[in-house]
Amino acid sequence: MASQDLDWISVGKVDDLPEGRVKTVTARTISICLSHFDGQWAAMDNRCPHQNGPLGEGSIEKGVDGKCWIRCPWHGWDFDPLTGAPPGGHEDTGQTLYPLDIRDGEIFVGLEAEPPRQRTVTDVMVDTMVQWGVKSVFGMVGHSNLGLADAVRLSTQKGDLTYFGIRHEGAAAFAASAYGKLTSKPAACLTIAGPGATNLLTGLWDAKVDRAPVLALTGQVQTQVFGPGVFQDIDLKSAFDAVSRFSQTVLSTSNHAELVSLACKTALLERDVAHLIFPDDMQTLPSDAEAMGPEGRMGRPDIAASQSDVSAAVDMINAAKRPLIVMGHGAADSHKAVTRFAEKIGAPVVTTFKGKGLIADSHPNAAGVLGRSGTPIASWFMNEADLMIAFGTSFSNHTGINEGKPIIQVDFERMQLGRFHPVTLPVWAEIGSFCAQVEPLLSRSPDAEDQLSDVADRWTMWRKEKQVRLLEDLGNGIHSVAVFNALTDLCPDDAILAVDVGNNTYSFGRYFETKGQRVLMSGYLGSIGFGFPAAMGAWAATQDFEEFAGRKVISISGDGGFGQYPMDFTTAVKYGMNITHILLNNSQLGKISKEQKAGEWPVWETQLHNPSFAAFARLCGGHGIRVTEAAELNAAIAEALAVDGPSLVEVICDPDLI
Repeated sequence: MASQDLDWISVGKVDDLPEGRVKTVTARTISICLSHFDGQWAAMDNRCPHQNGPLGEGSIEKGVDGKCWIRCPWHGWDFDPLTGAPPGGHEDTGQTLYPLDIRDGEIFVGLEAEPPRQRTVTDVMVDTMVQWGVKSVFGMVGHSNLGLADAVRLSTQKGDLTYFGIRHEGAAAFAASAYGKLTSKPAACLTIAGPGATNLLTGLWDAKVDRAPVLALTGQVQTQVFGPGVFQDIDLKSAFDAVSRFSQTVLSTSNHAELVSLACKTALLERDVAHLIFPDDMQTLPSDAEAMGPEGRMGRPDIAASQSDVSAAVDMINAAKRPLIVMGHGAADSHKAVTRFAEKIGAPVVTTFKGKGLIADSHPNAAGVLGRSGTPIASWFMNEADLMIAFGTSFSNHTGINEGKPIIQVDFERMQLGRFHPVTLPVWAEIGSFCAQVEPLLSRSPDAEDQLSDVADRWTMWRKEKQVRLLEDLGNGIHSVAVFNALTDLCPDDAILAVDVGNNTYSFGRYFETKGQRVLMSGYLGSIGFGFPAAMGAWAATQDFEEFAGRKVISISGDGGFGQYPMDFTTAVKYGMNITHILLNNSQLGKISKEQKAGEWPVWETQLHNPSFAAFARLCGGHGIRVTEAAELNAAIAEALAVDGPSLVEVICDPDLI
C-alpha cells in the first residue's frame, strides 16, 4: 500500500528513545515495539509470538557479528528489528512490521485505514443489560476481561452506561449492593478471573442476605485451559454457587442475549445476586444477534392478601387497645403506605435497625428503633403493646421482637412468615397491597388508648437523657452523642446515609434522629468496611434515577471500617462524587474491645495505628478536616457538607462514650 494511503500516527519524539533502546508505544489501539539502534529506527508488533511477551519492555542485544536483535523480556526470544525474523532465518514468525517516518523530530507510524469494528458476543450481552435497565458498572479492567471491558467502554461512549473504575473489587461489590438496596435495581460489578472475582464475594454476600439485586460479571481464563490449574484459573462456578441465585458460564453455543436476560430477571425478581462468567476467548467472538429487553418477561409485583387473612387481620386490629407497628427494611418500597396505615389507627411505629429512617423520627407516630441499636422509646412501646403488626421484618435476634405478643406478620416473601417461630396471623401479601385492602375496613376500638401523647412524652424523656449523657467527659475524646446531635441538626432532610459497622453504628441508631433521610447498612452480614463504598453506590444512583437526583450522600464509619477500603476515596475524587464521610476515630476496634470486656476477656489486639485521615483525604485530592473538640463539630460538618465533591470529617472520639 502506498504511503499516501496510510494513516500516519504520531507515537512520540526522537528524544524520547535513546540509541540502543526499545519501548512500547501505542498507535490507535495497536501496541508497537519501537526500536532505535545503529542510527536506525524500526516499528514491530509488540507481542512475542511465544506467549505474547511485550517486546517493547525488552532490550537491544548485539550478537558476536555485531548484528542487533530485539530480545523478549519474558523468555529471551530474539527478532531482527528490520525483518521480524529470528536468528537462523526462519521468516514466518507472524511479526508485523510497520512503516515508520520521522518528520521534524517527531516519529510517525503508518497504519492501514481502520476497519469497522465487528459486533461481538459481549456487545450483544452489554446491550441486553442496558435494555434491562442496568445503568452503572463498578469494576476493574484486567487481562481476562478486556473484550467485555471494551463492550462496556463502547456503551459508556454512547451514554447508555456509566463506568466507575474502583481500586478494590470488594468496594465494587459493596457499591453495587448499596445501589440495589436503595433503588431495587441492579448495578453490575466487573472483575478479572481468579483473585479479582473472589474479591467480590464479601460484598455479594452482603447483597444476598439483605436481598439486594446485583449483577456480577467476572472474566475467566480461556476455555481450552479450564481445569489444569493455569495462571488465575479457579472454578468460578463453584466459588459463586452459594452466593448467587443464578451463575452461568458464557460459551460460544450460548444464547447470549437470553443468558443476560435470565441473569437480570433473576436479580430483579429474586432480589439476589446473578453471576455471569466470561472466558477470555468467548468475549470477542463475532455475533450479529439482537439484544433483548424485559418486554413480556415480567409480571406485576402486586400480591393481594387472601380475603380470610384480611378479615382476620381487621378483626384483630379493630379490637386492639395498644396496637404497635413494626416496620422493617422489607417495607422500604411501601413505607408511605405503612405510615398512612399507622395514622389511621393511631398506632406508634417502631422500626428495625435496618428500617431506620423509613418513618421520620419527627413524625407524630414515630417511636424510634427497636433492638440493640435502638432506643428505650421503642422497647417501652413493645412492652406495652397488646398487638404487633410486623411489616417486612425478619424477627432477627438483633431486633428482639417479643414473640410472646399477638403478632400479625405481613411479608411478600413466604419463607419469612413465621420463619423463626409461629406468629398469630401470617399474611402473604405485598405490603402496600395489604395496607390498601385493610385500610377502608379499619376503625379504632372505643377502648383504644391515646398512644401518640405517650410517643411525645417518651421522646421528651429520651432527649433529656441524651443531654445528660452529653455532659460525660472522660478526657479521651468527643462523646458520640455530640457527633450525632450535630449531624441531626445539619443533615439535609432528604440525604442518603450509608452506615458502617462498629460502635459508630450503635451510636447512630440510638442518637441520630431522622427527618426523612434514607439509611443504608450492611444488615445481616454486618460487614465492616461497607460504609464508604456503599456511599459510592448511592451517589451513582443519584446520577441514574430522577427520584434520587440532587440528594446529598453521607457515609459514617469508624476508623476500622474506613481502613478497609481507604484508597477508594481516590475513586470518589476521580469521578467527582459528592460524598461527605463522617469518621469516628477512636484508634481501636471499639466494638470488639467492648465485647472482650463484657465477656471478661482481656482487651487484646484491638488497638489501631492510624494516619491522620483528614490529611489523607487532602492528599487524595478531597476535603479533609480533623475535629478534636465538640464545639468544633457543627462548623466542621457544615463546611464538609458544603463541598461539592468528596469530603471527610475526622472526629477524635472516646471509645467508651458510645
